[in-house]
Amino acid sequence: MADDMGFSDIGCYGGEVKTPNLDKLAKNGVRFSQFYNNARCCPTRASILTGLYPHQAGVGGMVGHGHGDLNNTSVTIAEVLKTNGYATYMTGKWHVSDSKTKDDIHSWPNQRGFDNFFGTITGAGSYFEPHTLTYNNKDVVLKPSDNFYYTDAISDSTVSFLNKHYQEKKNQPFFFYVAYTAPHWPLHALEKDIKKHKGTYNKGWDILREERLTRMIKLGIVPKNTKLSPRNPNAKAWNTIENKEWELQRMMTYAAQIDNMDQGIGRILNKLEKNKALNNTLIIFLSDNGGCDEQLKGVEKWVNTKEVTKTLDGKKVSKGNIPGVLSGPASTYMSYGGAWANLSNTPYRKYKKSGHQGGVATPFIMHWPNGFKDKNIIKKEVASIIDVMPTIIDVTNGNYPKIYNNNKIQSMEGLSLVPVLKNKHLNRDEWFVEHGTNKAYRKGDWKIAYSRDRNRKKWELYNLKDDPTELNDLALKEPERLITMIDKWNNWAERVIRKKIKK
Repeated sequence: MADDMGFSDIGCYGGEVKTPNLDKLAKNGVRFSQFYNNARCCPTRASILTGLYPHQAGVGGMVGHGHGDLNNTSVTIAEVLKTNGYATYMTGKWHVSDSKTKDDIHSWPNQRGFDNFFGTITGAGSYFEPHTLTYNNKDVVLKPSDNFYYTDAISDSTVSFLNKHYQEKKNQPFFFYVAYTAPHWPLHALEKDIKKHKGTYNKGWDILREERLTRMIKLGIVPKNTKLSPRNPNAKAWNTIENKEWELQRMMTYAAQIDNMDQGIGRILNKLEKNKALNNTLIIFLSDNGGCDEQLKGVEKWVNTKEVTKTLDGKKVSKGNIPGVLSGPASTYMSYGGAWANLSNTPYRKYKKSGHQGGVATPFIMHWPNGFKDKNIIKKEVASIIDVMPTIIDVTNGNYPKIYNNNKIQSMEGLSLVPVLKNKHLNRDEWFVEHGTNKAYRKGDWKIAYSRDRNRKKWELYNLKDDPTELNDLALKEPERLITMIDKWNNWAERVIRKKIKK
Protein backbone atom coordinates (compact mmCIF):
# COMPACT_ATOMS: atom_id res chain seq x y z
CA MET A 1 0.00 0.00 0.00
CA ALA A 2 1.24 3.44 -0.96
CA ASP A 3 0.32 6.49 1.11
CA ASP A 4 -1.21 9.69 -0.35
CA MET A 5 -0.36 8.63 -3.91
CA GLY A 6 -2.51 9.89 -6.78
CA PHE A 7 -4.54 7.76 -9.16
CA SER A 8 -2.23 8.13 -12.15
CA ASP A 9 1.28 8.63 -10.71
CA ILE A 10 2.74 5.20 -11.50
CA GLY A 11 3.77 4.22 -15.02
CA CYS A 12 1.13 1.55 -15.67
CA TYR A 13 -1.61 4.09 -14.88
CA GLY A 14 -0.16 6.79 -17.11
CA GLY A 15 2.30 8.59 -14.82
CA GLU A 16 5.82 9.84 -15.41
CA VAL A 17 7.44 8.08 -12.47
CA LYS A 18 9.45 5.09 -13.61
CA THR A 19 7.96 2.13 -11.73
CA PRO A 20 9.25 -0.96 -13.59
CA ASN A 21 8.37 -3.38 -10.80
CA LEU A 22 4.78 -2.24 -10.42
CA ASP A 23 4.49 -2.09 -14.21
CA LYS A 24 5.67 -5.69 -14.39
CA LEU A 25 3.02 -6.76 -11.89
CA ALA A 26 0.40 -4.99 -14.02
CA LYS A 27 1.68 -6.54 -17.24
CA ASN A 28 1.48 -10.02 -15.76
CA GLY A 29 -1.70 -9.38 -13.78
CA VAL A 30 -4.82 -7.23 -13.80
CA ARG A 31 -5.50 -3.57 -13.12
CA PHE A 32 -8.79 -2.13 -11.89
CA SER A 33 -9.88 1.21 -13.29
CA GLN A 34 -12.79 1.85 -10.91
CA PHE A 35 -11.51 0.80 -7.51
CA TYR A 36 -12.29 2.94 -4.46
CA ASN A 37 -10.52 3.58 -1.17
CA ASN A 38 -11.92 5.51 1.82
CA ALA A 39 -10.39 8.93 1.01
CA ARG A 40 -7.97 9.05 3.95
CA CYS A 41 -5.23 7.00 5.59
CA CYS A 42 -6.68 5.47 8.74
CA PRO A 43 -10.24 4.76 7.48
CA THR A 44 -8.79 2.96 4.46
CA ARG A 45 -6.40 0.95 6.65
CA ALA A 46 -9.21 -0.05 8.99
CA SER A 47 -11.28 -1.33 6.06
CA ILE A 48 -8.48 -3.19 4.30
CA LEU A 49 -7.61 -4.97 7.54
CA THR A 50 -11.17 -5.93 8.50
CA GLY A 51 -13.44 -6.07 5.44
CA LEU A 52 -15.76 -3.63 7.23
CA TYR A 53 -16.63 0.00 6.75
CA PRO A 54 -14.18 1.98 8.91
CA HIS A 55 -16.87 3.16 11.35
CA GLN A 56 -17.77 -0.47 12.09
CA ALA A 57 -14.11 -1.22 12.80
CA GLY A 58 -13.87 1.75 15.18
CA VAL A 59 -11.90 4.09 12.91
CA GLY A 60 -14.51 6.31 11.29
CA GLY A 61 -12.63 9.38 12.47
CA MET A 62 -8.97 10.32 12.58
CA VAL A 63 -6.97 8.25 15.07
CA GLY A 64 -5.08 10.01 17.81
CA HIS A 65 -7.98 12.24 18.83
CA GLY A 66 -9.85 9.85 21.11
CA HIS A 67 -12.30 8.61 18.46
CA GLY A 68 -10.36 6.17 16.31
CA ASP A 69 -9.21 2.81 17.59
CA LEU A 70 -9.50 -0.66 16.02
CA ASN A 71 -12.25 -2.34 18.04
CA ASN A 72 -12.75 -5.89 19.33
CA THR A 73 -15.93 -6.57 17.33
CA SER A 74 -13.78 -6.74 14.21
CA VAL A 75 -11.02 -9.14 13.22
CA THR A 76 -7.99 -8.37 11.09
CA ILE A 77 -6.85 -10.41 8.12
CA ALA A 78 -3.86 -11.43 10.24
CA GLU A 79 -6.07 -12.72 13.05
CA VAL A 80 -8.19 -14.75 10.65
CA LEU A 81 -5.30 -16.23 8.69
CA LYS A 82 -3.28 -16.94 11.82
CA THR A 83 -6.06 -19.20 13.07
CA ASN A 84 -6.02 -20.85 9.65
CA GLY A 85 -2.33 -21.80 9.84
CA TYR A 86 -0.65 -18.77 8.27
CA ALA A 87 2.43 -16.94 9.49
CA THR A 88 1.62 -13.22 9.61
CA TYR A 89 3.92 -10.24 9.12
CA MET A 90 3.65 -6.50 8.78
CA THR A 91 6.02 -3.66 7.96
CA GLY A 92 5.31 0.08 7.73
CA LYS A 93 2.51 2.36 8.85
CA TRP A 94 -0.15 1.02 11.25
CA HIS A 95 -2.27 4.13 12.02
CA VAL A 96 -5.38 2.38 13.37
CA SER A 97 -4.59 2.71 17.07
CA ASP A 98 -5.53 5.65 19.25
CA SER A 99 -2.56 4.93 21.51
CA LYS A 100 0.96 5.79 20.38
CA THR A 101 2.77 4.79 23.56
CA LYS A 102 3.51 1.47 25.25
CA ASP A 103 1.13 2.42 28.08
CA ASP A 104 -1.65 0.88 25.97
CA ILE A 105 -0.78 -1.51 23.15
CA HIS A 106 -4.04 -3.44 22.91
CA SER A 107 -4.61 -2.37 19.29
CA TRP A 108 -1.00 -2.53 18.04
CA PRO A 109 -0.02 -4.99 15.29
CA ASN A 110 1.31 -7.78 17.53
CA GLN A 111 -1.88 -7.61 19.56
CA ARG A 112 -4.02 -7.75 16.40
CA GLY A 113 -2.67 -10.92 14.85
CA PHE A 114 0.77 -10.14 13.43
CA ASP A 115 3.61 -12.44 14.46
CA ASN A 116 6.25 -9.86 13.61
CA PHE A 117 6.05 -6.12 13.00
CA PHE A 118 8.50 -3.38 12.09
CA GLY A 119 7.20 0.11 11.42
CA THR A 120 5.43 3.11 12.89
CA ILE A 121 2.27 3.19 14.98
CA THR A 122 1.35 6.73 14.03
CA GLY A 123 0.75 8.31 10.61
CA ALA A 124 2.96 10.93 8.95
CA GLY A 125 6.52 11.65 9.97
CA SER A 126 10.14 12.17 9.03
CA TYR A 127 11.57 9.50 6.74
CA PHE A 128 14.97 9.88 8.36
CA GLU A 129 13.84 9.68 12.01
CA PRO A 130 10.18 8.55 12.10
CA HIS A 131 8.13 9.02 15.24
CA THR A 132 6.96 5.82 17.05
CA LEU A 133 9.35 3.54 15.14
CA THR A 134 8.77 0.09 16.62
CA TYR A 135 10.01 -3.49 16.31
CA ASN A 136 7.19 -5.62 17.63
CA ASN A 137 6.35 -3.74 20.85
CA LYS A 138 9.81 -2.26 21.43
CA ASP A 139 10.97 1.26 20.58
CA VAL A 140 13.65 1.56 17.90
CA VAL A 141 16.24 4.24 18.60
CA LEU A 142 18.23 5.53 15.63
CA LYS A 143 21.77 6.88 15.39
CA PRO A 144 23.29 9.12 12.67
CA SER A 145 25.52 6.23 11.59
CA ASP A 146 22.45 4.11 10.73
CA ASN A 147 21.90 6.12 7.52
CA PHE A 148 18.24 5.35 7.99
CA TYR A 149 15.62 6.02 5.30
CA TYR A 150 12.16 4.73 6.15
CA THR A 151 11.05 3.52 2.72
CA ASP A 152 14.23 1.48 2.32
CA ALA A 153 13.80 0.20 5.88
CA ILE A 154 10.26 -1.01 5.16
CA SER A 155 11.43 -2.83 2.03
CA ASP A 156 14.55 -4.30 3.60
CA SER A 157 12.78 -5.45 6.77
CA THR A 158 10.15 -7.11 4.57
CA VAL A 159 12.90 -9.01 2.77
CA SER A 160 14.51 -9.84 6.11
CA PHE A 161 11.26 -11.23 7.54
CA LEU A 162 10.73 -13.26 4.36
CA ASN A 163 14.27 -14.58 4.48
CA LYS A 164 13.78 -15.76 8.05
CA HIS A 165 10.41 -17.25 7.13
CA TYR A 166 11.92 -19.33 4.34
CA GLN A 167 14.72 -20.48 6.64
CA GLU A 168 12.47 -21.49 9.54
CA LYS A 169 8.93 -21.96 8.18
CA LYS A 170 9.33 -22.64 4.48
CA ASN A 171 6.39 -25.05 4.38
CA GLN A 172 4.02 -22.66 6.13
CA PRO A 173 1.99 -20.18 4.06
CA PHE A 174 2.27 -16.51 4.98
CA PHE A 175 0.34 -13.26 4.88
CA PHE A 176 2.31 -10.01 4.63
CA TYR A 177 0.97 -6.45 4.91
CA VAL A 178 3.51 -3.92 3.60
CA ALA A 179 2.28 -0.39 4.33
CA TYR A 180 4.60 2.25 2.92
CA THR A 181 4.43 5.90 3.97
CA ALA A 182 5.69 6.98 0.55
CA PRO A 183 4.90 9.43 -0.94
CA HIS A 184 3.06 11.10 2.00
CA TRP A 185 4.56 14.40 3.15
CA PRO A 186 7.13 15.43 4.30
CA LEU A 187 9.00 15.46 1.00
CA HIS A 188 11.99 13.39 2.08
CA ALA A 189 13.99 11.47 -0.51
CA LEU A 190 17.50 10.29 -1.27
CA GLU A 191 19.53 12.54 -3.54
CA LYS A 192 20.29 9.68 -5.93
CA ASP A 193 16.57 9.12 -6.48
CA ILE A 194 15.76 12.82 -6.88
CA LYS A 195 18.42 13.23 -9.58
CA LYS A 196 16.82 10.50 -11.69
CA HIS A 197 13.78 12.75 -12.24
CA LYS A 198 15.62 15.87 -13.27
CA GLY A 199 13.90 17.31 -16.36
CA THR A 200 10.88 15.00 -16.11
CA TYR A 201 8.51 17.71 -14.93
CA ASN A 202 9.95 20.75 -16.67
CA LYS A 203 6.86 21.21 -18.87
CA GLY A 204 4.84 21.98 -15.75
CA TRP A 205 1.54 20.72 -14.43
CA ASP A 206 -0.70 22.08 -17.22
CA ILE A 207 0.95 20.30 -20.15
CA LEU A 208 1.80 17.21 -18.12
CA ARG A 209 -1.84 16.73 -17.11
CA GLU A 210 -2.87 16.81 -20.77
CA GLU A 211 -0.13 14.35 -21.74
CA ARG A 212 -1.05 12.06 -18.88
CA LEU A 213 -4.69 11.94 -19.91
CA THR A 214 -3.68 11.04 -23.47
CA ARG A 215 -1.63 8.11 -22.17
CA MET A 216 -4.41 7.01 -19.83
CA ILE A 217 -6.93 6.87 -22.67
CA LYS A 218 -4.48 4.94 -24.81
CA LEU A 219 -3.85 2.47 -21.96
CA GLY A 220 -7.59 2.03 -21.40
CA ILE A 221 -7.41 3.28 -17.81
CA VAL A 222 -10.13 5.86 -18.50
CA PRO A 223 -12.77 5.96 -21.28
CA LYS A 224 -12.21 7.84 -24.52
CA ASN A 225 -14.82 10.48 -23.62
CA THR A 226 -12.89 11.55 -20.51
CA LYS A 227 -12.33 15.29 -20.26
CA LEU A 228 -9.58 16.82 -18.18
CA SER A 229 -10.83 18.51 -15.02
CA PRO A 230 -9.84 22.18 -14.55
CA ARG A 231 -6.59 23.17 -12.92
CA ASN A 232 -6.73 23.59 -9.15
CA PRO A 233 -8.53 26.96 -8.67
CA ASN A 234 -5.87 28.04 -6.17
CA ALA A 235 -3.00 27.23 -8.56
CA LYS A 236 -1.46 29.49 -11.17
CA ALA A 237 -0.78 28.60 -14.78
CA TRP A 238 2.65 27.00 -15.04
CA ASN A 239 3.95 29.62 -17.47
CA THR A 240 3.34 32.33 -14.83
CA ILE A 241 5.29 30.59 -12.07
CA GLU A 242 8.45 32.47 -11.09
CA ASN A 243 10.17 30.04 -8.72
CA LYS A 244 10.16 27.07 -11.06
CA GLU A 245 13.31 25.46 -9.62
CA TRP A 246 11.68 25.24 -6.20
CA GLU A 247 8.43 23.87 -7.61
CA LEU A 248 10.23 21.30 -9.77
CA GLN A 249 12.27 20.12 -6.80
CA ARG A 250 9.07 19.45 -4.88
CA MET A 251 7.64 17.24 -7.62
CA MET A 252 10.99 15.55 -8.27
CA THR A 253 11.20 14.69 -4.56
CA TYR A 254 7.67 13.31 -4.57
CA ALA A 255 8.50 11.20 -7.64
CA ALA A 256 11.70 9.99 -5.97
CA GLN A 257 9.67 8.77 -2.99
CA ILE A 258 7.54 6.62 -5.31
CA ASP A 259 10.62 5.51 -7.23
CA ASN A 260 12.31 4.30 -4.05
CA MET A 261 9.17 2.42 -3.04
CA ASP A 262 9.12 0.68 -6.43
CA GLN A 263 12.79 -0.28 -6.04
CA GLY A 264 11.96 -1.85 -2.69
CA ILE A 265 9.00 -3.72 -4.16
CA GLY A 266 11.48 -5.09 -6.70
CA ARG A 267 13.65 -6.46 -3.90
CA ILE A 268 10.61 -8.11 -2.31
CA LEU A 269 9.60 -9.68 -5.64
CA ASN A 270 13.16 -10.96 -6.15
CA LYS A 271 13.05 -12.65 -2.74
CA LEU A 272 9.79 -14.39 -3.66
CA GLU A 273 11.16 -15.42 -7.04
CA LYS A 274 14.36 -16.87 -5.56
CA ASN A 275 12.20 -19.00 -3.29
CA LYS A 276 10.02 -20.07 -6.22
CA ALA A 277 6.99 -18.43 -4.60
CA LEU A 278 6.29 -15.51 -6.93
CA ASN A 279 3.79 -17.30 -9.14
CA ASN A 280 1.80 -18.71 -6.24
CA THR A 281 1.69 -15.56 -4.12
CA LEU A 282 -1.28 -13.23 -4.53
CA ILE A 283 0.13 -9.70 -4.61
CA ILE A 284 -2.13 -6.65 -4.31
CA PHE A 285 -1.06 -3.03 -4.70
CA LEU A 286 -3.07 0.14 -4.05
CA SER A 287 -3.00 3.62 -2.50
CA ASP A 288 -4.89 4.61 0.66
CA ASN A 289 -6.31 7.82 -0.82
CA GLY A 290 -5.82 10.29 -3.64
CA GLY A 291 -3.08 12.87 -3.99
CA CYS A 292 -2.91 15.37 -1.14
CA ASP A 293 -3.22 19.14 -1.62
CA GLU A 294 -2.37 20.06 1.98
CA GLN A 295 -0.18 23.17 2.21
CA LEU A 296 1.09 22.41 5.74
CA LYS A 297 -0.01 25.76 7.11
CA GLY A 298 0.66 25.73 10.84
CA VAL A 299 2.93 22.70 10.53
CA GLU A 300 5.38 24.32 12.93
CA LYS A 301 3.18 23.31 15.87
CA TRP A 302 2.94 19.74 14.54
CA VAL A 303 6.70 19.43 14.12
CA ASN A 304 7.47 21.06 17.48
CA THR A 305 5.14 18.79 19.45
CA LYS A 306 5.08 15.49 17.51
CA GLU A 307 8.16 15.47 15.32
CA VAL A 308 11.88 16.20 15.38
CA THR A 309 13.03 19.82 15.37
CA LYS A 310 16.63 18.81 14.69
CA THR A 311 18.00 16.09 12.47
CA LEU A 312 20.00 13.20 13.88
CA ASP A 313 23.21 15.05 12.99
CA GLY A 314 22.04 18.26 14.68
CA LYS A 315 20.73 20.38 11.79
CA LYS A 316 17.69 22.57 12.41
CA VAL A 317 14.54 21.49 10.57
CA SER A 318 12.94 24.21 8.43
CA LYS A 319 9.18 23.78 8.77
CA GLY A 320 6.71 24.30 5.95
CA ASN A 321 6.69 25.11 2.26
CA ILE A 322 9.32 27.81 2.20
CA PRO A 323 10.06 29.05 -1.36
CA GLY A 324 13.76 28.78 -2.11
CA VAL A 325 14.39 25.97 0.37
CA LEU A 326 14.79 22.82 -1.72
CA SER A 327 12.91 19.74 -0.52
CA GLY A 328 14.47 16.33 0.00
CA PRO A 329 16.86 16.34 2.96
CA ALA A 330 15.97 15.60 6.59
CA SER A 331 16.35 19.29 7.45
CA THR A 332 13.19 20.17 5.44
CA TYR A 333 9.51 19.45 6.10
CA MET A 334 7.35 20.19 3.04
CA SER A 335 4.42 19.06 0.91
CA TYR A 336 4.10 19.37 -2.86
CA GLY A 337 0.89 21.42 -2.91
CA GLY A 338 -2.41 21.46 -4.81
CA ALA A 339 -1.10 22.04 -8.33
CA TRP A 340 1.14 18.97 -8.31
CA ALA A 341 -1.54 16.96 -6.48
CA ASN A 342 -3.83 17.92 -9.35
CA LEU A 343 -1.33 16.24 -11.67
CA SER A 344 -1.18 13.17 -9.41
CA ASN A 345 -4.96 12.77 -9.59
CA THR A 346 -5.20 13.28 -13.37
CA PRO A 347 -7.81 13.43 -14.83
CA TYR A 348 -9.94 13.90 -11.74
CA ARG A 349 -10.78 16.88 -9.55
CA LYS A 350 -10.49 17.14 -5.77
CA TYR A 351 -8.04 15.44 -3.41
CA LYS A 352 -7.47 13.31 -0.32
CA LYS A 353 -10.43 13.44 2.12
CA SER A 354 -12.95 14.17 -0.64
CA GLY A 355 -15.65 11.76 -1.82
CA HIS A 356 -15.05 13.02 -5.37
CA GLN A 357 -12.96 10.86 -7.70
CA GLY A 358 -9.70 12.65 -6.92
CA GLY A 359 -10.02 11.65 -3.27
CA VAL A 360 -11.20 8.06 -3.56
CA ALA A 361 -10.01 6.58 -6.88
CA THR A 362 -6.94 4.38 -6.50
CA PRO A 363 -4.77 2.26 -8.76
CA PHE A 364 -5.38 -1.38 -7.88
CA ILE A 365 -3.18 -4.18 -9.19
CA MET A 366 -3.59 -7.91 -8.61
CA HIS A 367 -0.86 -10.38 -9.60
CA TRP A 368 -1.20 -14.15 -9.17
CA PRO A 369 -0.08 -16.24 -12.17
CA ASN A 370 -1.14 -19.53 -10.56
CA GLY A 371 -4.52 -18.12 -9.57
CA PHE A 372 -5.79 -16.55 -12.77
CA LYS A 373 -4.72 -16.68 -16.38
CA ASP A 374 -5.55 -13.16 -17.55
CA LYS A 375 -2.55 -10.91 -18.08
CA ASN A 376 -2.29 -7.19 -18.74
CA ILE A 377 -6.06 -6.86 -18.43
CA ILE A 378 -7.97 -3.84 -17.16
CA LYS A 379 -11.08 -4.64 -15.12
CA LYS A 380 -13.83 -2.03 -15.09
CA GLU A 381 -15.86 -3.46 -12.21
CA VAL A 382 -16.73 -1.01 -9.43
CA ALA A 383 -14.92 -2.43 -6.41
CA SER A 384 -13.88 -1.16 -3.01
CA ILE A 385 -11.39 -1.41 -0.18
CA ILE A 386 -13.88 -3.53 1.81
CA ASP A 387 -13.47 -6.26 -0.83
CA VAL A 388 -9.82 -7.01 0.01
CA MET A 389 -10.46 -9.07 3.17
CA PRO A 390 -13.19 -11.25 1.57
CA THR A 391 -10.94 -11.85 -1.43
CA ILE A 392 -8.07 -13.02 0.76
CA ILE A 393 -10.40 -15.22 2.84
CA ASP A 394 -11.68 -16.72 -0.43
CA VAL A 395 -8.31 -17.52 -2.03
CA THR A 396 -6.88 -18.97 1.20
CA ASN A 397 -9.99 -21.04 1.94
CA GLY A 398 -10.04 -19.31 5.29
CA ASN A 399 -12.81 -19.37 7.88
CA TYR A 400 -14.15 -15.99 8.99
CA PRO A 401 -15.16 -16.26 12.67
CA LYS A 402 -18.45 -15.34 14.27
CA ILE A 403 -16.75 -15.26 17.67
CA TYR A 404 -13.13 -14.24 18.32
CA ASN A 405 -11.54 -13.88 21.77
CA ASN A 406 -15.04 -14.22 23.24
CA ASN A 407 -16.26 -11.24 21.24
CA LYS A 408 -19.09 -11.38 18.71
CA ILE A 409 -17.64 -10.39 15.34
CA GLN A 410 -19.47 -8.32 12.75
CA SER A 411 -20.09 -9.87 9.35
CA MET A 412 -17.89 -8.69 6.49
CA GLU A 413 -19.38 -5.98 4.28
CA GLY A 414 -17.27 -6.60 1.19
CA LEU A 415 -17.37 -9.18 -1.59
CA SER A 416 -14.65 -11.45 -2.93
CA LEU A 417 -13.07 -10.24 -6.17
CA VAL A 418 -12.36 -13.81 -7.30
CA PRO A 419 -15.39 -13.85 -9.66
CA VAL A 420 -13.99 -10.75 -11.41
CA LEU A 421 -10.72 -12.60 -11.94
CA LYS A 422 -12.76 -15.35 -13.60
CA ASN A 423 -14.36 -12.79 -15.95
CA LYS A 424 -17.63 -12.67 -14.02
CA HIS A 425 -19.37 -9.68 -12.45
CA LEU A 426 -19.57 -8.73 -8.80
CA ASN A 427 -23.05 -9.16 -7.42
CA ARG A 428 -23.10 -5.51 -6.33
CA ASP A 429 -23.05 -2.12 -8.00
CA GLU A 430 -23.07 0.15 -4.95
CA TRP A 431 -20.31 1.93 -3.08
CA PHE A 432 -20.47 4.24 -0.02
CA VAL A 433 -18.00 6.43 1.83
CA GLU A 434 -18.03 8.92 4.71
CA HIS A 435 -15.19 10.68 6.47
CA GLY A 436 -15.86 13.84 8.42
CA THR A 437 -18.05 16.03 6.23
CA ASN A 438 -16.91 14.23 3.08
CA LYS A 439 -19.28 11.63 1.72
CA ALA A 440 -20.31 9.91 -1.49
CA TYR A 441 -22.48 7.12 -2.88
CA ARG A 442 -22.33 5.38 -6.24
CA LYS A 443 -25.09 3.30 -7.82
CA GLY A 444 -24.24 1.95 -11.25
CA ASP A 445 -23.10 4.88 -13.39
CA TRP A 446 -24.61 7.46 -11.03
CA LYS A 447 -22.78 9.06 -8.15
CA ILE A 448 -23.54 11.67 -5.53
CA ALA A 449 -20.76 13.49 -3.68
CA TYR A 450 -20.92 16.11 -0.98
CA SER A 451 -19.19 19.35 -1.90
CA ARG A 452 -17.71 21.96 0.41
CA ASP A 453 -16.50 24.34 -2.28
CA ARG A 454 -16.17 27.91 -1.03
CA ASN A 455 -18.37 27.19 1.99
CA ARG A 456 -21.22 25.95 -0.22
CA LYS A 457 -22.17 22.65 1.33
CA LYS A 458 -24.38 20.62 -0.97
CA TRP A 459 -24.86 17.24 -2.61
CA GLU A 460 -23.84 17.01 -6.27
CA LEU A 461 -25.00 14.41 -8.80
CA TYR A 462 -23.00 12.98 -11.69
CA ASN A 463 -23.36 10.39 -14.42
CA LEU A 464 -19.87 8.88 -14.54
CA LYS A 465 -20.47 7.09 -17.84
CA ASP A 466 -21.05 10.40 -19.62
CA ASP A 467 -18.92 12.50 -17.29
CA PRO A 468 -16.06 10.48 -15.72
CA THR A 469 -14.41 13.53 -14.17
CA GLU A 470 -17.49 14.98 -12.44
CA LEU A 471 -17.66 18.25 -14.38
CA ASN A 472 -21.42 18.46 -15.00
CA ASP A 473 -23.52 18.55 -11.83
CA LEU A 474 -26.99 17.18 -12.65
CA ALA A 475 -28.55 17.81 -9.22
CA LEU A 476 -30.98 20.42 -10.50
CA LYS A 477 -31.86 18.45 -13.63
CA GLU A 478 -32.45 15.15 -11.81
CA PRO A 479 -33.95 16.14 -8.41
CA GLU A 480 -35.85 12.88 -7.87
CA ARG A 481 -32.78 10.76 -8.54
CA LEU A 482 -30.75 12.99 -6.23
CA ILE A 483 -33.25 12.65 -3.38
CA THR A 484 -33.47 8.87 -3.85
CA MET A 485 -29.69 8.52 -3.71
CA ILE A 486 -29.36 10.81 -0.68
CA ASP A 487 -31.95 8.69 1.10
CA LYS A 488 -29.99 5.55 0.22
CA TRP A 489 -26.81 7.11 1.62
CA ASN A 490 -28.62 8.15 4.80
CA ASN A 491 -30.02 4.65 5.27
CA TRP A 492 -26.50 3.28 4.93
CA ALA A 493 -25.15 5.92 7.33
CA GLU A 494 -27.82 5.15 9.90
CA ARG A 495 -26.89 1.46 9.79
CA VAL A 496 -23.11 1.81 9.59
CA ILE A 497 -22.28 5.03 11.41
CA ARG A 498 -25.02 4.50 14.00
CA LYS A 499 -26.38 8.00 13.67
CA LYS A 500 -28.62 9.92 11.32
CA ILE A 501 -26.74 12.53 9.34
CA LYS A 502 -28.73 15.44 7.98
CA LYS A 503 -29.21 15.72 4.21
